[in-house]
Amino acid sequence: MRNYSARYRQYAHGFGCLCHSPEITQLNERISQGLSRRSVLSGLAAVMAGAVVADPVSALAQMPAASVAQPVLLTNLRIFDGKSSKLIERQQVLISGGKIAEILKASEKVADAKVIDCGGRVLMPGLIDAHWHSILAAIPQMVAMTSDIAYVHLVAAQEAQRTLMRGFTTVRDMGGPSFALKRAVDEKRIPGPRIYPSGAMVSQTSGHGDFRQRSDIPRHSANDLSIAESAGIAAIADGEAEVLRRVREQLMLGASQIKIMVGGGVASAYDPLDSLQFTEPEIRAAVMAAKDWGTYVCAHVYTSAGIQRALACGVQSIEHGQLADEETVKQMADAGAWWSIQPFLADEDANVYASQVQSDQQKMIAEGTIRAFELGPKHNVKMAWGTDILFNPKGTASQGRQLAKLSRWFENADVLKMATSTNAELLAMSGNRNPYAGAIGVIEKGAMADMLLIDGNPLEDISLIADPDKNMKLIIKDGVIYKNTLAA
Repeated sequence: MRNYSARYRQYAHGFGCLCHSPEITQLNERISQGLSRRSVLSGLAAVMAGAVVADPVSALAQMPAASVAQPVLLTNLRIFDGKSSKLIERQQVLISGGKIAEILKASEKVADAKVIDCGGRVLMPGLIDAHWHSILAAIPQMVAMTSDIAYVHLVAAQEAQRTLMRGFTTVRDMGGPSFALKRAVDEKRIPGPRIYPSGAMVSQTSGHGDFRQRSDIPRHSANDLSIAESAGIAAIADGEAEVLRRVREQLMLGASQIKIMVGGGVASAYDPLDSLQFTEPEIRAAVMAAKDWGTYVCAHVYTSAGIQRALACGVQSIEHGQLADEETVKQMADAGAWWSIQPFLADEDANVYASQVQSDQQKMIAEGTIRAFELGPKHNVKMAWGTDILFNPKGTASQGRQLAKLSRWFENADVLKMATSTNAELLAMSGNRNPYAGAIGVIEKGAMADMLLIDGNPLEDISLIADPDKNMKLIIKDGVIYKNTLAA
């Protein structure tokens, strides 16, 4: 476990998954207690009506009416297209109908287009976070436990706007009832990123998605659904038939991919980190149900044994996996599976645990993070990046900074590729369940017009993306200009 490079040892302490902590359990209880049909509707109404008003200088208030109906020509710029390691010079980008209509030579003219002079700055694709929790990322512990459900939804909507204004135009949601938020964003009722929803996390009894307390055991007719299940945060399933039912329910609700829990977590009260969760027939049932709908399964798991079981059953995306040994990493590569990794390190963004057991496990995970960033490229594993920020309103602002940390292991261009075109490849595995028509993560003809204009060259200074307020002069999603401070 400790054979990692000495130069990275100072980072080996820090993050771990918080999704099964006592605080999250309490939050789930609080959310679920308010989930009557009336409270859900009132919560969604509050989201739709109040999210933009909450910020006096709202993103929508900056949006000129012409940015939707009139073609926009971005000129005098350099392009990082999401794939190349060098900037593309002497070209301009035409936006029309929410997509990139053309990549033109700098000398070409376009009639009836609104021209925006970018001042020689760098245009790049919008960023993609492949492991995000749209509903639970930014709600503080005490506020969540003392507020009604409408407020919880409103906080999520406000955070969606902030996520977009940090330059993240797309997120893959890895657990939670984000379907309504996604719809509101897609309908442009509130600003926010594109959301690829997983819906409820599917878990066995006593698994990492079983949020019940000891007093809730055993399950019987009077408590057939736990409060977390009623909220749409988790779905408990035992046996192939139940797994099929719960997975199919998430697909019915609109899941673009399915998330299952195949191992324990650092903060878990009742499922040990080293535990194996779901039998092989159960995992295969989830994979089969997803495959029948043209999409894939991703699995929360840390250990080598859990990863190997998931791979053997057809899981195509390993979420976390920091305790993988080298043989397991080779198996990921051979299977063509994705490794969705998070920078769980010993730094200012690390979670703090009171329990010594949890702290020790967290240190193991951080050491494994270092090892993962070395072993993954060594064996040519397809690696994706995400943050897994949860229950941490201060931590959400670190989203870009956490991406920049990857420059300790990768070239700046490769970091940016991972958060754009590479993450987009992972999201595209949802196939026909992909909720968006058009390529993302790239600047090319026909792609979705999700772009950022950076004041400076991020290929030379990756830290520019960590300060979006200062360095992102344009934020464009779906052809709509949500931020324009070029004149400031």
